[in-house]
Amino acid sequence: MSNPTPLEAIAAQALELVEDGMTVGLGSGRAATAFVRALGERLAAGLRGIRGLPTSEPTAAVAREVGIPLVGFEDAEFVDITVDGADEVAPSLDMIKGYGRALVREKIVAAASRQVVILVGAEKLVPQLGSRGLVPVEVVPFAAPFCARAFRKLGCEPQRREEQGAPVVSDNGNWIIDCRVKPIADPAGFDASLRAIPGVVGTGLFIGIADRVLVGDDDGSVRELVRGAAA
Repeated sequence: MSNPTPLEAIAAQALELVEDGMTVGLGSGRAATAFVRALGERLAAGLRGIRGLPTSEPTAAVAREVGIPLVGFEDAEFVDITVDGADEVAPSLDMIKGYGRALVREKIVAAASRQVVILVGAEKLVPQLGSRGLVPVEVVPFAAPFCARAFRKLGCEPQRREEQGAPVVSDNGNWIIDCRVKPIADPAGFDASLRAIPGVVGTGLFIGIADRVLVGDDDGSVRELVRGAAA
């Protein structure tokens, strides 16, 4: 039998944290999708009472495909555990997310969660947030030009995300503006400055949210990083 891929390995380890009867936040992206598929297999094998709360419509489609019952916040007061991915993870476990388009829903589901587990490959670990040069921001379309000018005043270069010449639209009906940045000295302060701009719905800066990060290495091994653990 071949060794598991890094995504398969971290998805399998995250699955060990899921118990009967849990409401599970289902993240978006490649790593989260690997977990959703693994969770569907475990349900077929006998895990019971699981409900999934998806962070995006594509994730919801995969969950339905593999047989995970879905709920919304009208049926779930809280989420027992959310399993998601990230685009950057700093040593503090603060993150940048949203290279897809689900950042706002991901942050809402995470905020409702008792535990947030993040799945990444080793290449997503960075010494400082902003190392990959991008912070996604979701904005109301009407306010996009105003927001872009405000972003420039904060020292970043905004670019509206497009596909085939048309604006990328989030599941919430908003646009994504990618802010080109240098490594960020004060991520919490920068996040607060972005969110203070009228028209900004949410940012890809996830500060103080992840409880643990599972890192998949190329050899199939998994490292676990826990918030507050000694370095």
